[in-house]
Amino acid sequence: VGKPWKGDPPQKIEGHLKCSKEETCMEIHLRTVVVDCEDAHRAAHFYSKLLGWPITLEEPDWVLLRDPKGGTGLSFQTEEDYVRPVWPEEPGKPMKMLHLDFQVDDLPAAAAHALACGAVKSPQQFLEDQGVIVFFDTEGHPFCLFLN
Repeated sequence: VGKPWKGDPPQKIEGHLKCSKEETCMEIHLRTVVVDCEDAHRAAHFYSKLLGWPITLEEPDWVLLRDPKGGTGLSFQTEEDYVRPVWPEEPGKPMKMLHLDFQVDDLPAAAAHALACGAVKSPQQFLEDQGVIVFFDTEGHPFCLFLN
């Protein structure tokens, strides 16, 4: 996997680590973000519809989506003890571990599409006047649509 470099360090290339002569160099690429949820199939079908990405692998408790143009994929894993996060965060309540941001070129159209796919618009918005709208997916994860 990793190999020591001899001579001058390689030039920095996107997706590669720049290493000194003493370090071991290797490539590391983010391939998939795995999202825990109550129902992997329900979540995957929501995001497949929202993003237009195909489901590329389906197992009983795990589903994978890939962007047909390449890049990082999304997968969804059913967790028996999953608890929906609370957003905005409240002390003592389950917190989100991450959220997804999706850049759009037409915010009203993208918001309507998200709602048609089954998203729920958060009743609390903090940046809507600045072109950011927060929604919840089928599993309660917050995600944002924002203007480029």
